[in-house]
Amino acid sequence: MSSTVYALLAIALWTSLASLGTALSHLPPFLLTGLALMIGSVPSWPLVLRDRRAWKVPPRTLALGIYGLFGYHFLLFIALRYAPPVEANLVNYLWPLLMVVLAPVLLPRMSLRPLHVIAALLGFAGAAVAILGTRGGTTPGADVGYWGFLPALGSAFIWASYSLWTKRVAAFPTSAIGLFGLVSGALSLICHALLEPSVALSARDWLLVALCGLGPLGAAFFVWDMALKRGDARQIGILSYITPLASTSLLLAVTGRPLTWSIALAAALIIAAAVMGTRAR
Repeated sequence: MSSTVYALLAIALWTSLASLGTALSHLPPFLLTGLALMIGSVPSWPLVLRDRRAWKVPPRTLALGIYGLFGYHFLLFIALRYAPPVEANLVNYLWPLLMVVLAPVLLPRMSLRPLHVIAALLGFAGAAVAILGTRGGTTPGADVGYWGFLPALGSAFIWASYSLWTKRVAAFPTSAIGLFGLVSGALSLICHALLEPSVALSARDWLLVALCGLGPLGAAFFVWDMALKRGDARQIGILSYITPLASTSLLLAVTGRPLTWSIALAAALIIAAAVMGTRAR
C-alpha cells in the first residue's frame, strides 16, 4: 500500500481514541494506559518470536519510545477524565502545530519563519477559546476547573517532541514499536499497583479496552510508522490535520454534546494554524 493509505488508516484509528478514552474515564488512568498499551503490542509478538532482532534497539531509543507512548497516553487519559472531553481533545490536537514550532529547537538546520509564529499564535488562540468556552457552565464537567487542560497540553507537547526526536535516534524497525508499548504498558501497570485502587472491569470495559489497544494504541502506531518510512513526512503531516476534526465530530456524537460556537471556532483556529504552519517552508 502507498504511504497515504497507511497514514489514512492511522488517522481513522486515532479518530476513535478520545471517544474510547471518554467511555473508559471511570477506570484509573495508569490501569487504562497499561492494559491498552500491552494489548497494542501484541501484533509484534510473532515477529520477535521468529527473530529477536525485531526488538533490538539501543537503550536511548527505547527510552524515547517509553517517553512517547507512556507519557502521551497517560496525560491524555488524565485530561479526558478531569476536563470537558471535547475541549481537552482539541487542546491535545495542538501537537501537529507544536511539531512545526519545536522543529527549530529540537532538530538541527531548521529555522522558524514569521508564518510559523503567526500559526503558533493562532493555534494557541484556538486552545484558549476551547478552554474559556467552558466558563459558561453549560458544558458538562466545567465545574472541575481549568487545571485538567494542563495534561492535555502536556500530551500534545510529548507527542510532538517524541515525533521530532525520532529523527535524532538511529533508525529502528517498525516492529520495535511493540517493544515500546509492552515496556510502557508494564510500567503503567506497576504504577497502578502502587498508586491506584484496584478495580473490577466489566465485560464491556474489557471489550472497549481491547478495541482501544488493538486500534488507536496498537495498529495505528505501526501503520503510522510505515507511512513515515515510505512517504514524504510533510504531506503525511498535512493529512494528520484531519484527525482533530474527525475526532471532535465523533466525540460530539458519542457524548451527545451540541456543536457550540466555541467548539467550532476552536476547531477552526487549531486546524487553520496547523495547515498554515505546514505551508511555511
